[in-house]
Parts: sequence; structure tokens; C-alpha cells
Amino acid sequence: MDETQLFPKLPLAEWVEWFEEFLKTYLSGFFDGVTNIIEFVTENFVLLLTLVPPFVLIILVALLAWWIVNWKIGAFALIGLGLINNLGYWPELIDTVALVIISVLISMLIGIPIGIWMSQKNSVQAVITPILDFMQTMPAFVYLIPAVVFFSLGMVPGVVATIIFSMPPTVRLTNLGIRQVDQELIEASNAYGSTTGQRLTKVQIPLAMPTIMAGINQTIMLSLSMVVIASMVGAPGLGTIVYRAVTQVQVGLGFEGGLSLVILAMLLDRISQGANKK
Repeated sequence: MDETQLFPKLPLAEWVEWFEEFLKTYLSGFFDGVTNIIEFVTENFVLLLTLVPPFVLIILVALLAWWIVNWKIGAFALIGLGLINNLGYWPELIDTVALVIISVLISMLIGIPIGIWMSQKNSVQAVITPILDFMQTMPAFVYLIPAVVFFSLGMVPGVVATIIFSMPPTVRLTNLGIRQVDQELIEASNAYGSTTGQRLTKVQIPLAMPTIMAGINQTIMLSLSMVVIASMVGAPGLGTIVYRAVTQVQVGLGFEGGLSLVILAMLLDRISQGANKK
């Protein structure tokens, strides 16, 4: 023990490693099942996107952006995605889109129900809020360690780490949006004899939808910020281009990979914001 310490150091690292071994021993079947499901979904999603010729997919995305937002964003999608294809990073773009979309969908499937649950019970909010604080303040690199331990290398640990890192905004803003609904409207729905489920589905969630969509938008942006970090554990995509440029000190390659990520991030941000307004 260090002479400057008044008390012996807590063996926190040993406790965490014991808990890790416990989970690997008794929940290995669960982790294998999650790995197989995510691998199946991502591989088939990537396969589906690769079956469509790049120029066709670029035109479809541009038309979608035009319809949801405006013609300027449609033109930006056409030029930006065309540039990425011209640079030769289309396969990496598809892998990145698959990682982001699957991570965001899973975050929504888990986060929105938790946010609704938090909005209905103060005790649940008191318990989950510190967990969300922990998830958001923990350095993103730390999530890679248990992800690799439980899910090996590849796309799966990247998806799992991205979900953990990016889910809190969806949970928080779902809870916030429902709690901010005018109390008079809730009292009116109660006066008409609505049940809790009817009040949620017909009053609170529709009115909270702009706030919920804002949370989903933040989840998308955080998912994209994890792309480069996830490449360190073997997740394919544009992050591998940036990571390779950093390790090999290739400025030009890093600029191309970074520019491709910026184009994708701006496109997803504008489309998600436009969907919220619609």
C-alpha cells in the first residue's frame, strides 16, 4: 500500500474482471445469440444495399431527400454521394450506413419504451437517470473493451458499443417530451375516461413527437461519431479509412475518409430533421 494512502486500495479492477468472467461463463449462450442475430441482420442489410447499383441508390436517396426536405438537400445528396462513389468508398459507405441504421433502430426499440416508462413513474426516472449519466460520460473507447470480450471482433462489437453510447438522448428526450405535455390536456383526456394507454398513444406521444425525433436525431449523430472508434475493433466502414490514415500518417487518405463521413452525417441530419418537421 502507498504510504500516502490512509486506507487500502479497493480491488475494483479485480471485481470487474470477476464479474466479466461470471457473465462469460453463465451467459455465453445469450451473447452468442445476440452475435448471431446482429450478424444475420447486418449481413443481409448490406447484401440488400449492394444488390442495388450505386447510381440507382444515389438517385433514390436524392429523390427522398428532395421529397422530405427540399431540392437543395436533394442536390447535395446527389453530388455528395456521387463524390463518395467516385472516390471509391462506396462499399465502406454501405457498411457505415448499415452500422448506423441498425444501431439507431435498436436504440429506438430499447430507448423509446424506457423513456415512456420513465415519464410515467418518478421512481423509475430516479433509477435510470444516473445510469444514463454514466453511459454518456464514460469515454467511448471504454465500451470497446467489454464489447470485444463478449462479442469478439467485427461489426457486432461496433454495433453494441454504438448502441450503448448513442441511446441516452433517445431515452432522455422521450421522457422529457412526454413530461412537457400540457397538464390541462392530460386532465381533459382523463375527464373523458381515457385509459393510460389511450392517453399515451392519442395525446402524450403525438404531442411529444418533435422532442422524441430530436432525441433520435442526436442518436444518429452520436452513432456516426462512433464509426471511427468502432473501426478499432474491426467494424468495417468509412471509419477504417480514417483509422488507416491515422496509423499510416496519410493526410490525403484521412481527408477523403473524413469528408465522406461529413457528407453522410450532414445528409442524415438534414433528412431526419426534415422528417421531424413533416
